Amino acid sequence: MAKPALITVTCPCCQAELHIDPQTQAVIRHVEHVKPPTFGDIEAAVQQFKGEAGRREEAFRKSVASHKSHQDVLSKKFDEMLRLAKEDPDAPPPIRDIDFD
Repeated sequence: MAKPALITVTCPCCQAELHIDPQTQAVIRHVEHVKPPTFGDIEAAVQQFKGEAGRREEAFRKSVASHKSHQDVLSKKFDEMLRLAKEDPDAPPPIRDIDFD
């Protein structure tokens, strides 16, 4: 009796090669995807590392600036909503997501 051939499938997430037995529907073996080396030499890795430090510092500065102005933005939004509520006190309150249930 001939043994059924294994089905070979490539995982869409990790690119591993899975060999599946069609009768038992179980993974019999797998071959992990081999990633190519990221850098050809150490100098390129050092240059990229130095560049990443500058990008991280810039992202941190932007985050701090955004955090400092966040309170002002919230205050302006609140003042605008309060002004609209005072102009038309008979208007119904805004519909929230929870009100749709």
